[in-house]
Amino acid sequence: MGFEGASALDITGPYEVFAAASTMTPESDSLPYRVMLLADQAGPLRTASGLCLVADESWRDYHDKPDTLLIAGGPDVTPLIGNDDFLEWLKGMAEKACRIGSVCTGAFALADAGLLDGRRATTHWDAVERLAGYYPQVSVEPDSIFVKDGNIYTSAGVTAGMDLALALVEEDLGRQTALAVARQLVMFLKRPGGQSQFSSRLQAQAIEGSRLSPLLSWLAKNYRQPLNVEEMASRTAMSKRTFCRIFVAETGVTPAYYLERLRLEHAVSLLEASGISLDATAKECGFSGDEQLRRAFRRHRGITPQEYRDRFYATD
Repeated sequence: MGFEGASALDITGPYEVFAAASTMTPESDSLPYRVMLLADQAGPLRTASGLCLVADESWRDYHDKPDTLLIAGGPDVTPLIGNDDFLEWLKGMAEKACRIGSVCTGAFALADAGLLDGRRATTHWDAVERLAGYYPQVSVEPDSIFVKDGNIYTSAGVTAGMDLALALVEEDLGRQTALAVARQLVMFLKRPGGQSQFSSRLQAQAIEGSRLSPLLSWLAKNYRQPLNVEEMASRTAMSKRTFCRIFVAETGVTPAYYLERLRLEHAVSLLEASGISLDATAKECGFSGDEQLRRAFRRHRGITPQEYRDRFYATD
């Protein structure tokens, strides 16, 4: 489901994943996916980048029972959340569809329709605070690439829609087909780490040239070392008080929080791909031990490292 001003990749990314999955099916079998693009009106649809797509049909005229309905996002989703007719249609589709989901800020449409009430969800890292603020009844997971809660799926920013689509292919057609699609599209079957790895790295790049830029570049390579705020401040030739004030002003978080987030991103990738002990995982990432790792996970994820590993560690 798209709209005027949607992000093109929110639409075309999942579309390519489902199309590639269909090419992996033996010719004797029926195609597993028939993808349609719905919009306010059938016909040309201009995306936020200026790329023009063609909607197959208007959502106003679509009343079938879809297997999967995905809502694209974009820089401005008011065409969706300000449209009472569309929201009513969306609620009706949620009752019919086997599963429904969103890409990027498309989650705001699901939330505005009340479909995320009492559920876990995510969206683009730059919009998670707005989603949580506008819809406090939604349990927002800021670091997740995608979230499944029942038959409702939400994904993070833009390319994460492809991660979500690939996960749906794995559900439908199995791991081997999903792996073949991932290879074909040159992407991870399961992307290592959460989306905060992009927000923190991009955050460092965004303040390039500032007094903190050399430190943030250094931290990205040395976060596993034993560090404290005093040492970080000394590397910038600032007093601890001045350093903390400038750090918060330029990054939006405290130095300790930023360092902990870098370490947690590494821990997440290890928990998803490695069977080493929690204590070894913690020390590999710069934590003092498994207890400090557990506290960090509780703060950022609301679950324990073991619970995360149980959900996401791939054994094959």
